[in-house]
Amino acid sequence: MSRPVIGVTCYVEPARFTVWETTAALLPYAYVDHVARVGGQPVILPPVGDPAAALGRLDGLILAGGGDVDPARYGQAPHERTGHVRQARDDAEFGLVRAALEQGVPFLGVCRGLQVLNVALGGSLHQHLPDVVVRGDHAPAPGRFGRMPVRAAPGSLTAEILGPGPVEVAHYHHQAVDKVGAGLTVTAHAADGTIEAVELEGHPFALAVQWHPEADDECALFEALVRHVRRARP
Repeated sequence: MSRPVIGVTCYVEPARFTVWETTAALLPYAYVDHVARVGGQPVILPPVGDPAAALGRLDGLILAGGGDVDPARYGQAPHERTGHVRQARDDAEFGLVRAALEQGVPFLGVCRGLQVLNVALGGSLHQHLPDVVVRGDHAPAPGRFGRMPVRAAPGSLTAEILGPGPVEVAHYHHQAVDKVGAGLTVTAHAADGTIEAVELEGHPFALAVQWHPEADDECALFEALVRHVRRARP
């Protein structure tokens, strides 16, 4: 069987590589490595043109991590710590999510990807999590992942993938779900109560997590997405 084609959204940022310093469409390699390791064919989707129009050529979609969602999309003024807002990426990814949900495209959101899904369905975000919870392991230092356990809700797809007990995962986020979007079920929490995973009712596979599964060697979430795609193929 041919590899399922999995689109992965990406950044557009100033970057430096070999002898060049220029604006680049880029993505941490761990995303594409995990998709390839579980049998998928990763395709990077930059936020230009109309990426939602490409969904018909994809078997699945991953919304990768990134900067903050523009708080105007959920009716708030920006917090002083809200940053790295990229309007072009917001426009592209909100269009992608809505189209993926309408078309039943299997979907995995990572960190920002969960936040985009939640806001697209009418939810809101805590713009700066340290204002809400005391612990700092959600983003301990710039460029360094924190390690915290999350516990999945029994009977959820999240629990089926991760197992019933608490699982220690990599965190790097200063925002999180506040008001939950329409149709979403919360399926994992951190010990401090932070929402760490959601699933969309009635969709064949729409799961989003607040942590960074690409930062670990374990591929369970990526494998579950690709496995679902293979089973759903005619």
